Amino acid sequence: MITDLPPLTWLRAFEAAARSRSFTHAAAELHLTQAAISKHVKALEAHLRQPLFIRHARSLELTKSGEAYLPSVQDALERLAAGTREVFGPRRTGVLTLRCAVAFAVNWLAPRLPAFLDANPDINLRVISTVWNGPFDNDAFDLDIQYGRGDWAGFTSHRLTQETITPVCAPDLRLTSPDDLREQRLLHVLGYQEGWGLWLKAAGASGVDAGKGLQLDNSLTALALARQGGGVALGRASLAAADLAAGRLIAPFDLALASAEGFHLLQPSLGKGHAKAGRFVDWIRAEAA
Repeated sequence: MITDLPPLTWLRAFEAAARSRSFTHAAAELHLTQAAISKHVKALEAHLRQPLFIRHARSLELTKSGEAYLPSVQDALERLAAGTREVFGPRRTGVLTLRCAVAFAVNWLAPRLPAFLDANPDINLRVISTVWNGPFDNDAFDLDIQYGRGDWAGFTSHRLTQETITPVCAPDLRLTSPDDLREQRLLHVLGYQEGWGLWLKAAGASGVDAGKGLQLDNSLTALALARQGGGVALGRASLAAADLAAGRLIAPFDLALASAEGFHLLQPSLGKGHAKAGRFVDWIRAEAA
């Protein structure tokens, strides 16, 4: 039984030779010697324990095993090439890459994005969603959307949302006073500076333990749990708006606390940047306004 994949160089030599029916042509295509192609193919045959070619004086003929194997090898090489182009292809002259907090990408950006794409068919946009934002890689990203107070060194920051925070829950959960939260599971989203402690203090709910409940790494999960009656989430206005409008969630209390934090679009201050980034920046700022 074959338990490991053959080296890529062997597979490329086999595919080129099988397609051209010639070690000489395969060598020219892959910029190798004929002897190297022959050596790679022999190594592959030994690895597979099956002959792949019938060798004639001036040509090659695939064996039954070779004929059966060739389509799988070609498909694998094509998929690998396509994946490499998609992820690592020329970016500065092609794809405009935006890194974006996943909850904002799903709840705010996605409903609006088709309008931008329809109006800008020449822009090839890539959106990379993330939960935890690591260091910004200028070679990987052109723009970034993060949550915070707007103080990111090395970036021009455009505030996109003016947030309020308020508890949200499933419609069948009846809460009449903030003190009722004593009996509820509080859903905490890690990474926000302003959380349950701030809201409960403003609401005067001193009898509620602000640290109890379930900790989660993103708002999407918190809102999904709240919709299913799995707890009470502290909803940010920009992320909970659609669920509240559709009645999937309710805000049981009148207190919506203004937040100093919000989602910001970040542009690196240094470097030339993507030639078409300005159009996306203008569009998203207009949408936010």
